[in-house]
Amino acid sequence: MDSRYLIVFGACLTQFMVIGLLFSFGLFFNVLEETFGWSRTLLSSATALGALVMGVLAIFAGRLSDRYGPTPVLAWSGLLFGAGYALISVVGEPWHLFALFGLFIGVGMSTHDVATLSTIARWFVRRRGMMTGVAKVGTATGQMALPPLTALLIAGLGWRSAALALGAGAAVVLVVAAMAMKRPPPDRPAAAVGGAGTATAPPAPPGGGFAEIRRSRVFWTLCAAQLLFFPTLMTVPLHIAVHGMDLGMTRGVAAVLLTVIGGASIAGRLTVGVFADRIGGRHAYVLCLVPLVTSLLILMVVDTYAPLFAVVALYGFGHGGLFTVVSPTVAEFFGTRAHGAIYGGIYFFGTIGGAAGPIMAGRVFDVTGSYEYAFAALALMGTAALLLMASLPPRRSEQLLRAAAERRASR
Repeated sequence: MDSRYLIVFGACLTQFMVIGLLFSFGLFFNVLEETFGWSRTLLSSATALGALVMGVLAIFAGRLSDRYGPTPVLAWSGLLFGAGYALISVVGEPWHLFALFGLFIGVGMSTHDVATLSTIARWFVRRRGMMTGVAKVGTATGQMALPPLTALLIAGLGWRSAALALGAGAAVVLVVAAMAMKRPPPDRPAAAVGGAGTATAPPAPPGGGFAEIRRSRVFWTLCAAQLLFFPTLMTVPLHIAVHGMDLGMTRGVAAVLLTVIGGASIAGRLTVGVFADRIGGRHAYVLCLVPLVTSLLILMVVDTYAPLFAVVALYGFGHGGLFTVVSPTVAEFFGTRAHGAIYGGIYFFGTIGGAAGPIMAGRVFDVTGSYEYAFAALALMGTAALLLMASLPPRRSEQLLRAAAERRASR
């Protein structure tokens, strides 16, 4: 078997465990509220701290992965993530939860996207978007499988034992996944690695350095859009299960909402992964943001739980696509020379918004007893992101074709 597909498997497994468990934490909200009387603002703030740490450290994680390769970076961060999740079992004060998300879980999450997707971007050229989508299917599968498992463990073992078991399992799986990852050898750069395992694929542009690229309008447009839509990606999966319970669902049925999001996001990841290679990042972003914003507008007015399954399926398509489209778009506009650092920088801006979104939603609920205004705010930000992405210039290949046509016309 082509060794590059083992790399995709390692990336997929990393995504499965990290994101699946991150969003499974929403199923602990009710038991922590009942046990300690903690508000949803407080619980959301702890996860937001983890997201903020993830974003800050993603820049450094990208640089470390560029320099040392993904295996050591992912192995150490995986151990930290698993340890942090397991230690949820011993929390007794709010600061315990903040310490775990800030020092363990957030650090552990900082590498799961940057190190894995940058590695795939270097190994694949012709099918970069498709393989990124395949890797991100791991995230969707984790969202489908781990919340129901978490609900079963909480019901059968109690929440403390459930957290311990999930954290220990995560540490083992993430180290195994890290062992499957490797970077392209220095004597065979990614530009020579074709989508079909040959050296005949069109070479990927090497691109400029991070210091040069961060002065471009495209880079800051991508950062601003990430800042605007990422709050939705962090808020809806975290709060949707408890929102379903507020509307009358049991914990087990509410966990199925996350499973539906995961299933729909598989379609989004694969569809956008394939089409990103054909239509370019600008159009692929639009393909993701339209269903995302539409689902948020519907969530504003739904007041019974029956329609939620259809709405979260629509949301899941856009959610999955947005987690897939960023890495190929970075390679499309900037090449792969500093892909990890560039992707980490864009990801950082997203996690600033991602940190604020869950807190905002939790606070809105604590004050109003409803998520309606939170969904409205997220819809407005998503619309602004959609307008920004529509303003991006044509993709690199289109620019090259136009330049060639202009040269021929001038002769």
